[in-house]
Amino acid sequence: MRARPLLAALVALASGAAACTSEDARGPEPAAPLSAGGGLAAAAAGAASAVAAAPAGDPAQGQRLVAEYQCNRCHDGTGQAPAPRDAHCVQCHQDIAAGRFQAPAAAMKRWNENLVQLRDVPSLAAAGDRLRRDWIRGFLLSPHDLRPRLHATMPRLAIGPEQASDIAAYLTRDRGERPREPLENASAARGRELYEAKGCGTCHAFTGAAGLTAVAPVKAMEKETRAAVALAPDLRHARDRMEPADLVAWVLDPGAIKPGTPMPQVPMSPAEARDIAAFLVTAQLSPRAPASAPARLPPLSRRVTYDEVDRRVFRGTCRHCHSEPDYALGDGGPGNTGGFGFKPRGLNLATYEGIAAGYVDDQGERRSVFSRGPDGVPRLVAALLARQAEEADRADPAVRGMPLGLPALGPEEIQLVESWIAQGRPQ
Repeated sequence: MRARPLLAALVALASGAAACTSEDARGPEPAAPLSAGGGLAAAAAGAASAVAAAPAGDPAQGQRLVAEYQCNRCHDGTGQAPAPRDAHCVQCHQDIAAGRFQAPAAAMKRWNENLVQLRDVPSLAAAGDRLRRDWIRGFLLSPHDLRPRLHATMPRLAIGPEQASDIAAYLTRDRGERPREPLENASAARGRELYEAKGCGTCHAFTGAAGLTAVAPVKAMEKETRAAVALAPDLRHARDRMEPADLVAWVLDPGAIKPGTPMPQVPMSPAEARDIAAFLVTAQLSPRAPASAPARLPPLSRRVTYDEVDRRVFRGTCRHCHSEPDYALGDGGPGNTGGFGFKPRGLNLATYEGIAAGYVDDQGERRSVFSRGPDGVPRLVAALLARQAEEADRADPAVRGMPLGLPALGPEEIQLVESWIAQGRPQ
């Protein structure tokens, strides 16, 4: 079997074209009062209006785009056949973790010691029964971290507003009909008590909601529990992602809406589900603390060689999307042979010679990844710094941050790359 062993990293990247749900870029939510009745109605209306209305979109065109962006390489529930085994990023990692991958024992041991990303990825199934269409559109255009315990996030793909509308229309095309519980007469105060009594905080963060009892991290989890915790979204965003009535139905019986979801069915009455939903959509939330990128470190004075940079940076992260097929045991990754909606760039970071050869631009010309921009920063370093800026909510439309969809490199790692380039890239 030919499979891509470590494609945890940058491949997490673009495979999530519409699933890893994150918040849009509209900024912090306005605080909603803890009340019931008219207060709940106002909060629901405010949350709905917070997500800007968008064109309805073309589901047929969205289906074509979901195929083009190869969402099925990581996500189930796309409406397409699963990706082939040698191109399914998540299945590859799950096989490694389970010992099913056919590789030498030493390689399996090394991979499992570093296998963090893409073991758990949300399914796109029943998106229309769970998520607001306009929210999906905004998320695709401006992805943001939603699941605190997942390393990978939804990557910035080459998607425009019209394409995002089409994809959102496709993902929400089969919204099912079912009774939807209104929130009239629900009690947010009781919902808060139920939230804690039923252990919702065991899996979910609810950032910005003051006074909730802290729950210790779950250790030594079974596979199902680990997946549930990893995929649990921060409930700060629930009021934007879901209609209040849909939130009630989801809390009451998630498996009835999305079969196979790791979200358990917690015993409760419809009235209790309404109370919990009322708490989630009306709890006062403190503003999010402004994020900032780490301080950039000056170049090192000591000698830095390619071998050190390769070991500490390229080999651990960059090669997953920028390598040759023989190295990756699959294709060369979206940063080399193309994929996930990206053109082939021919950038191979698996060898010194490959890095020196550079990448292919939109005109088909070879360009150096070491060429300096107007600010004097080498292109490769600029991409690494751009990822730090994205995590601080300052995405640059002209530069796609790397590693795509994964945590930014630390200041010391970027310092190492920049020092190596400044020293003439010694081997």
